[in-house]
Amino acid sequence: MFKHLCFPSGVRLGLAALLCIAVLPPAYGAPPPLAAEFAQEVTPHLDPPPVERANYATQLRQALATAGTEITTPQFVLLVDRSPMVQAALLYWGANGQGWDFVGAAPVSTGLPGRFEHFTTPLGVYAHTLVNPDFRAEGTKNKLGFRGYGSKGMRIYDLGWVKAPRGWGDGAMGVLRLQMHATDPDHGAQRLGTAQSEGCIRIPEELNNFLDRRGVLDEDYERALASGANLWVMRADRIPTGSPGRYIVVVDSERSTRPDWSPLPARR
Repeated sequence: MFKHLCFPSGVRLGLAALLCIAVLPPAYGAPPPLAAEFAQEVTPHLDPPPVERANYATQLRQALATAGTEITTPQFVLLVDRSPMVQAALLYWGANGQGWDFVGAAPVSTGLPGRFEHFTTPLGVYAHTLVNPDFRAEGTKNKLGFRGYGSKGMRIYDLGWVKAPRGWGDGAMGVLRLQMHATDPDHGAQRLGTAQSEGCIRIPEELNNFLDRRGVLDEDYERALASGANLWVMRADRIPTGSPGRYIVVVDSERSTRPDWSPLPARR
């Protein structure tokens, strides 16, 4: 059984006026793994309504298809909407051809163009693998007193060198070291939900801890551990999920207005 919901085309799927989609029940007949844990452990988190969850699941399928990425075994995928009107990460669990279930969402900060060395976070599907090993934040401050990677011990998810639009000069394509990481808990965390970074994806420390401790995106790392590898970056208190993934997908919903479920951060 399913029902149809209609909503204005401010949520873009390539249709011009009114868009109707089928909102399906959970693809696997039960709440997806870690949904309850996400709601309990990740603060702040966002609660997009069912129609939005289904819309982003469609965008996820389209992005994977465009990239030629086949996912045949149910696993986690993190979807990031870089739209300045959204700035959110949405965690899904599923597989191609079987559907994608929403797990949870949280505010992020992606690239803010307009200054030298500031890139627009590039669209696409990025694999988190040992080709570009992760590392951990030292908690040190830059000359402005900003801890760019967040508190000491936060994990930096390294996605390697990628092509990205320069946010300065002629806007031509350049090369960015794309990473996903926490941000300064005193000066950056309260800005999550708005574009702020030099091109990387900034996430809440609580989301960083959740992904890290539960091995949500650690498929490649888990395979290496099972083969006897000694990976210093893996934390001792891990409770790894049984269905880890490896993909971070960046899309742009191109919204013209901000949805209620992803509000601007409170001013301080």
